Amino acid sequence: MQTLTINDAIEGPTLTTLRWVPPFVVGLVRDLRVRWAMEEAGRAYAVRVVGQEDQASVAYRQQQPFGQVPVYQEPGITLFESGAILLHLARDCETLMPADEAGRAHTTEWIIAGLNSIEPHVQNFAELDFFAAGEAWAAERRPALLARLEQRLGDLSKWLKGRDYLTGRFTAADILMTTVLRTLRNTDVLTRFPVLEAYRDRCTVRPAFVKALADHTALFEAATPPAR
Repeated sequence: MQTLTINDAIEGPTLTTLRWVPPFVVGLVRDLRVRWAMEEAGRAYAVRVVGQEDQASVAYRQQQPFGQVPVYQEPGITLFESGAILLHLARDCETLMPADEAGRAHTTEWIIAGLNSIEPHVQNFAELDFFAAGEAWAAERRPALLARLEQRLGDLSKWLKGRDYLTGRFTAADILMTTVLRTLRNTDVLTRFPVLEAYRDRCTVRPAFVKALADHTALFEAATPPAR
């Protein structure tokens, strides 16, 4: 797979991700969602890496106003936000989104549900453990965040009971939702929801996910931490 820097010309489908991340977030950076979708679609792509100095640059902020990743580019279009990228890629791939109007609508609604109804609660809880472990205020805050998270996971579990996938068949919405649930990988939260554990496992044994995760992990494991 071709790896580019911010100064290299973009000639075909290109995914921009970070040059390096701390080990505890390897496997969670949102470029994984795009990699997975590209593998499911059978599409080749290049990877462009950026560092902190690139993220702050005017040129990069014209592509990603918040300086984050991922960014997806192909001739004539540049997109940021993983949900928007998934929807774009799914538009022309029946593996990622059904061709019928109802199937497309339901895939879209579940991508948005993953981003709006589940991910904020997962992120709030996970970030507390990632960045504030051992802090007194975090210990006080944790039960309330956990209760809200479990309520949403309970609702999701009820929906998935008796279903293999969110819309009845695998779509880009399952890529989004599975990567959200994987954020809880270092907690025991999902053990209380066996339906969700089974759903996550069902999705992550797909060959496209295995390949995407391997490429994602290999990039960061080979990277050199930035100088302090």
